Amino acid sequence: MSGIAYQVTGLCFAYRDTPVLRELDLTVATGEMVALLGPNGSGKSTLLGLLSGVLDSSRGRLRGSIRLHGEELASVPPQRRARQVALVPQSIPTPFAFTVREWVSLGRTPYLSPFRGEREADRIAVERAMAAAEVIPLADRLIGEISGGERQRAALAMALAQEPSLLLLDEATAHLDLHHQMTLLALVRRLNREQGLTVLAAVHDVNLAALWFDRLLLLHNGRLTADGTPDQVLTAENLRNVFQSEARILRHPTEELPLVALERPIDETRAVE
Repeated sequence: MSGIAYQVTGLCFAYRDTPVLRELDLTVATGEMVALLGPNGSGKSTLLGLLSGVLDSSRGRLRGSIRLHGEELASVPPQRRARQVALVPQSIPTPFAFTVREWVSLGRTPYLSPFRGEREADRIAVERAMAAAEVIPLADRLIGEISGGERQRAALAMALAQEPSLLLLDEATAHLDLHHQMTLLALVRRLNREQGLTVLAAVHDVNLAALWFDRLLLLHNGRLTADGTPDQVLTAENLRNVFQSEARILRHPTEELPLVALERPIDETRAVE
């Protein structure tokens, strides 16, 4: 499918009297791979929640428009939306009595009918998703018995079992070790390149974002303050203004990309000396 995956216009959202997103305009083309950067509280999780449909006007004050493939998101039936969009949140309630395979199988819920049980296509989709997320060795273990990082990989497998055309990731690498961070992002990039999967991911590590994503969005105080390539977004000025951090922008030794090297605060340096 070509064209525009998301068209966001004038988006504002507030929890009670606390504004989180302010007059946000954003377009994500089908097949793009986009990283969402910003400090804690900048609105990244809220934006992903709104784009997935998990958050709506019942959870806060919402104004503006979100269009999914040209259709107002609020008018898309939940089952059809769940076949198009999958969200991997920062944390997800886990039924500890479920095995990993049973939990991943919940990703097939949008395809199930009350008059028809699990089909062979559902079982194949679950096995394929578990293999991609490297959780097949965990398949028969209880969710409560695996680590937080392993649960995060199982959550990704559940999302992939939905066979979505859009994948939203909210700090999906936060609990993963270095190997599994790289493995997860390599998998997502491969699905993007080979299957045209549209990806929008909140990423904590700016260097990981630069390494794996073609386009970076920088949120600050609920507003989009920078949008472009890693070189355009990861500037010393942007990092100073948004993260209140001093950094030197170097060049990656093997890629044509910026590499952010943080500097210790002056006061801390003096304290060490």
